[in-house]
Amino acid sequence: MFLLTRFSRYARLSLSTPLSYLILVMSGVKIGKKNLFDGVIRIVNQSGRKSIIIGEKCRFNSSSRSNMIGINRPCIISTHLPNSKISIGNNCGFSGTVIGCFKEIYLGNNVRCGANTLITDSDWHLNDPRSGIPKAVRIEDNVWLGVNSVVLKGVTIGTNSVIGANSVVVKDIPANVIAAGNPCKIIKYL
Repeated sequence: MFLLTRFSRYARLSLSTPLSYLILVMSGVKIGKKNLFDGVIRIVNQSGRKSIIIGEKCRFNSSSRSNMIGINRPCIISTHLPNSKISIGNNCGFSGTVIGCFKEIYLGNNVRCGANTLITDSDWHLNDPRSGIPKAVRIEDNVWLGVNSVVLKGVTIGTNSVIGANSVVVKDIPANVIAAGNPCKIIKYL
């Protein structure tokens, strides 16, 4: 059984990695080398060429079989306005993560996004007067977002911080802390 599972995973990676590279390049994404895709990523790039940059050695788990905690959707990366920009560093990991950008989203190196995380810089209803304007999101190096975490507009998460499962981050989180909750608050300094 172990060998069958291992072969199945290898087959998914062998098929979905080149297909995802093709989809990303055809969508105008600048992508580094040695990235792995388990399942096919979804991309919406309404900002044009080079508005989405993905570093090297990142891992995108989009298959429900690629992560044992349970992924309920593929990884989705999207830009929605002409000057939107997404920048993803090296050695990052994503499992069913959605990144939706209207202004700017920056992820540093070694960022880990647990299953079904959401990162967005907008309220998504720009024509509704109750929605504010999009505000940039910055997630610095070595940040870990727990399963089902949501990072909302205008937030900066500092280096080495850990965000607990099911957290909703609405305000800045400093470096070197563990934070969790809804709204997300500091629990412990590292």
